[in-house]
Amino acid sequence: MDDHPSYIPDNARDAEQSESLFEAPPIAEQERMVEAVLFASSEPVTVRDLEARMPHGCNAGEALEYLRKRYEGRGVRVVRVGDAWAMRTAPDLGFLLQKETVETRKLSRAAVETLAIIAYHQPVTRAEIEEIRGVSVSRGTIDQLLEMEWIRLGRRKMTPGRPVTFVVTPTFLDHFGLESARDLPGLKELRAAGLLENRPPPSAFPIGQGDDDRDEEDQPELFED
Repeated sequence: MDDHPSYIPDNARDAEQSESLFEAPPIAEQERMVEAVLFASSEPVTVRDLEARMPHGCNAGEALEYLRKRYEGRGVRVVRVGDAWAMRTAPDLGFLLQKETVETRKLSRAAVETLAIIAYHQPVTRAEIEEIRGVSVSRGTIDQLLEMEWIRLGRRKMTPGRPVTFVVTPTFLDHFGLESARDLPGLKELRAAGLLENRPPPSAFPIGQGDDDRDEEDQPELFED
């Protein structure tokens, strides 16, 4: 048996020292870092952005999962918004902050219908929106949704004329507490948020009938899965 110490090449020793210099902080410390960034950020933050801010070797995804579980059942939750993460008030406690943070803004019927079509058919062109609605879409309707940052321009379609498309934004998802466009609010939620008049569209009635001839509950959902 050889009692002499084994030989370690210089390059292996240098690699070992370099690795120790960049050893990641404990996961508990990484969790605190993620918490600090999310708390101070006004916008949702992606895992990539978190890892760019954190020390070398950190696993932001794992730290996020620990933090999310820690906040379960608390007044503030760690939620996913698209491909990013944010800290948000628990849904059942939103009424406590309503007066300070919520600004009621109603959308026109045309805007709601246009938004619904974009959410369910994205990416969708203006011509396709008009075809689905059966009427033309005014420039003001699109401009309003763009101004609210609920929709944005998507990729141009590979069709004659290369028309632009529209898609919903993370701001839209964040407003309704959604992870993705697959889980959209119903008509009742829009009314509760003050974004829709409690009146069915004229097109919902058969010819010759008025508002009183149809129960509001029979109106089809605009945001129905």
